Amino acid sequence: MSAQGAEVRGAVVPGAGAARQGTLVGAASADGSPAGATRTMTYLQAITDALRVEMRRDERVLVLGEDVGAFGGAFKATEGLFDEFGADRVQDTPIAEAAIIGTSVGAALAGLRPVCEVQFADFVATGFDQLVNVAGKMHWRTGLAVPMVLRLPSGGGFAGGPFHSQNPEAWFMHAPGLKVLAPSTPADAKGLLAAAIRDHNPVCFLEHKHLYRRVKGEVPLGEHVEPFVARTVVAGDELTIVAYGAMLHLAVEAAARFEPGRVEVLDLRSLVPLDEDAILASVRRTGRVLIVDEANETCAAGAQVAALVADRAFSDLDGPVRRLAAPDVPIPFSPGLEEAVLPTADRIAEAARELLAY
Repeated sequence: MSAQGAEVRGAVVPGAGAARQGTLVGAASADGSPAGATRTMTYLQAITDALRVEMRRDERVLVLGEDVGAFGGAFKATEGLFDEFGADRVQDTPIAEAAIIGTSVGAALAGLRPVCEVQFADFVATGFDQLVNVAGKMHWRTGLAVPMVLRLPSGGGFAGGPFHSQNPEAWFMHAPGLKVLAPSTPADAKGLLAAAIRDHNPVCFLEHKHLYRRVKGEVPLGEHVEPFVARTVVAGDELTIVAYGAMLHLAVEAAARFEPGRVEVLDLRSLVPLDEDAILASVRRTGRVLIVDEANETCAAGAQVAALVADRAFSDLDGPVRRLAAPDVPIPFSPGLEEAVLPTADRIAEAARELLAY
């Protein structure tokens, strides 16, 4: 892994060593759940569970955003939290993203651990100054930590149109001081959110809306924390497909169309820090790589992965570095046009087949 992604086991690095250096892993359950116990949850339920567990564990954790209180949030991710923790720790805000993020920065500097929600990731642009210039640069300017999480419901696939379907992760990747996570499974949604809450850095937590109620899986009960590293989902030795978020599931579907053992699928999970070691190890073993983004192609997260492979594993390649992403157009309202724009399992499989022919 790169120095940015260095892991510190057992503790969160305090003070000056906190910036982009790692997270706490492997905490014990404190709610009486038997060790190893799990329950089937949706992606959305896992997020709610992570918030509840972390708020019970640490009274400094609070939630704020539009309609997150008694209403339970636009997507119901905070449902039940207001009843349990009250208005002091589950706070409704005005429709003002700059105020939501700025308030969270102030709360973090005051010793709290705010988890704020921008109702749709698309709207975060109005709060960019507070996020990029204040939260992201605070540690470099002052040595102070800003332990806050920005929850960002993102992504298309539901005919939401150009203002409710964007994947803005590359915006944050380019801003020093921010960590960027994009879980694809319920277990990772819980574990990575818990890790983000415990981290001393501002973390952008991308939740793909298409996964909220469509994806289910076994999720550990009680405290569950995941490190910011990539994970091999499907093993193979002829081609690596790199994906994250909703694209991970399409990549797995595409890989299943080939003989077992041919196509490997790597789930990035964390975009900043980027698990460079895992990416390079997989590509050097398979000799081929296909990188899948739902975001617009130019300067997307996949471009950084492609640059990494070209720079440090070029001599190991048996074919070109291939990317598959949305074209550089807004996401349409029309379901048919949206399907034409976003990557599909068919397109992933077709690109994989072409690479395997090299």
